[in-house]
Amino acid sequence: MHRTGTTRRTFMAGATAVTGAAGVGALSTAPARAAAARRAAPGRSVAVFGGGVAGLTAAHELAERGFSVTVYERRALGGKARSMDVPGSARGGRRPLPAEHGFRFIPGIYHNLPDTMRRIPFPGNPDGVFGNLVAPPEMMFARTGREDLRMPIPWPGHQPARLTLEDIRRALTALVETATGLPLHEAVYFVNRALVFLTSCDERRDEVWERTPWWEFTRAARMSETYQRILAIGVTRNIVATRAEEASTRTVGTLGEAFVFNALGRGADGPPDRILDAPTNEAWIDPWEAHLRSLGVEFRIGWTLREVRYGEGRVTGALVEDPGGVRSTVTADHYVSALPVEHARRTWGTALRAADPRLARCDLLRTDWMTGIQFYLTERPPMVHGHVNCVDSPWSLTGIAQAGHWPGRDFPADYGDGTVVDCLSVDISEWDKPGILYGKPARQCTREQVAREVWAQLKAALNDTGRTVLKDGALHSWFLDPGVDGLGTPNPTNEDELLIHPVGSFHLRPPAATAVPNFFLAGDYVAVDIDLATMEGANAAARQAVNALLDRAGSDAPRCVVKPLFRAPEIEALKRHDLIRYRLGLRNALDLG
Repeated sequence: MHRTGTTRRTFMAGATAVTGAAGVGALSTAPARAAAARRAAPGRSVAVFGGGVAGLTAAHELAERGFSVTVYERRALGGKARSMDVPGSARGGRRPLPAEHGFRFIPGIYHNLPDTMRRIPFPGNPDGVFGNLVAPPEMMFARTGREDLRMPIPWPGHQPARLTLEDIRRALTALVETATGLPLHEAVYFVNRALVFLTSCDERRDEVWERTPWWEFTRAARMSETYQRILAIGVTRNIVATRAEEASTRTVGTLGEAFVFNALGRGADGPPDRILDAPTNEAWIDPWEAHLRSLGVEFRIGWTLREVRYGEGRVTGALVEDPGGVRSTVTADHYVSALPVEHARRTWGTALRAADPRLARCDLLRTDWMTGIQFYLTERPPMVHGHVNCVDSPWSLTGIAQAGHWPGRDFPADYGDGTVVDCLSVDISEWDKPGILYGKPARQCTREQVAREVWAQLKAALNDTGRTVLKDGALHSWFLDPGVDGLGTPNPTNEDELLIHPVGSFHLRPPAATAVPNFFLAGDYVAVDIDLATMEGANAAARQAVNALLDRAGSDAPRCVVKPLFRAPEIEALKRHDLIRYRLGLRNALDLG
């Protein structure tokens, strides 16, 4: 589909014309004037703080149900999911080069976020912005000094017949052997550990595996370096941004289980790897904003929440600061905190925390740095047509060359100065280990040093098998996430940290409904089924917050559907058997130690 002429201005100007196409999903939207009439009713005003995926989802669901919603966002809509412009990079009527906090993907294990995307109108797409997703056909583990492992992404495109445990064992063994090149005995051992988790009852997962580091669960210390790099360190650092030595086995295993069934075609919304076919704001966030405005949602951009005020058993207002630095109190009937946890907990005062002691547990949730850098190239690199995981890179780099996945975009004609033909978007997941150029961790480097170091690590991973994938002469420029500040000084900061999942984190997550009757939480730190800091988790948390709000408001509006991760029916009997063993103090029947 060719969409070269579609811009943010086109979306915002034409929002009303396409609103009628939004009736896809659990709840059809009503005409804007009817929604406005319903919003005039008392008790239906909502202040949403945070305009990321959680905040926009909450606003979407509430507006469809006739509530009057105002979203307060301190910086830009979309949060960590948004794309942004590289300042000063546009020439000759082109758009600025596209940049982002970090690349993102929407795997088939997600169900709630895709439902929302199907309900955001997009010109020419009967299924809304969901139609802007494309599926990379392959991925690669790039290994420094060794042959890279390039593999197709399995996706049968249909729901296969029920699988036996032996079917799953064979599929896992073949996948691990193919993907890693491990010795057979190590591949077989890892598959056994995976099956132990797969057949573990929920109680064992919540009480034992939640407190067991992935490194210990997989017995990585006694395995080969390849095993450690790919199945221990690589899996945890690049997927859950947590060190294998402390990452919760419950979190890692739950996601691994979901991806395995996704690859086997079970319970999936689509292929295991899906990305947008254009910069995120063009393909998703701008159409979403336009649709929400058509539903009557109001936005206050540049407004910062300073304190949620509590008194007489309720939230009485919120102290906010406008773009000019002027502070005032805003009031509503209901309040939804959709900020990231590191920002949200600063706004909860002593009285509010006393009203719900579960809020204090959020102080123990940990965040870390996982930040993106983009390299703009004047030649298309001969890379895998999908994501690449540089498993040996000291800074745990993952990346994707984007232009080949944007069929509706002519990169040099649409962006920059006309010489850039591709954008290599890279996530830096490790900021505390020394690099190969300067011998310093990323946090101690200047911005220029970070860019040079990442480029050097990429070349070490990709240019080491007799083929030059990345050329210095093809590097036009780079852009590092502006949320990172003070690099090269003793105290660098990052405005967009990522929630990580060390052991015990599951029991610290709060529910969406607080003990305060008109105060709700929506964010990727809230307790949801996926148990991972993801856009899906943020979306599911927002749906739970809206349902709790509807309950407390006595609304008869339909509740949001919150779909959990797929649970294979053929495994449930084995999990029930494990429950008996667990309560008898016995290990899982497949656990060989």
